[in-house]
Amino acid sequence: MLLGFIFLGIGIAGTVLPVLPGGPFYLLASYCFAKSSERIENWFKRTTFYEKYVVGFWQTKAMTRKEKIRINLIADFFILFSVFYVDILFVRVILLALGIYKHYYFVKKIKTVKAGKKIVNGDSD
Repeated sequence: MLLGFIFLGIGIAGTVLPVLPGGPFYLLASYCFAKSSERIENWFKRTTFYEKYVVGFWQTKAMTRKEKIRINLIADFFILFSVFYVDILFVRVILLALGIYKHYYFVKKIKTVKAGKKIVNGDSD
């Protein structure tokens, strides 16, 4: 539980500081909190966010084109905001490289399915 509070603090700092990503630390905090309490884990597994995004991706290892576009646009906004906000060239280059790699990963590594389709054993219905 202590790790959960540490990651939550870093996540909050990442929300304020554009150089530090907040999202991954929020996920780590939620993982730590869920593992420390069965009640919290059960609550999280009943949320619409978990049912809509986590379970679907976990089972199929695929996303719809709309989900990919939405996630990339949101991430791109924060990456570009950080690029313009930070005055360190090395950090800007790293952020742009991560943004390019993110697009490569979403296009080449995550399967795209049509809305409503499920993938079973690597084949779409």
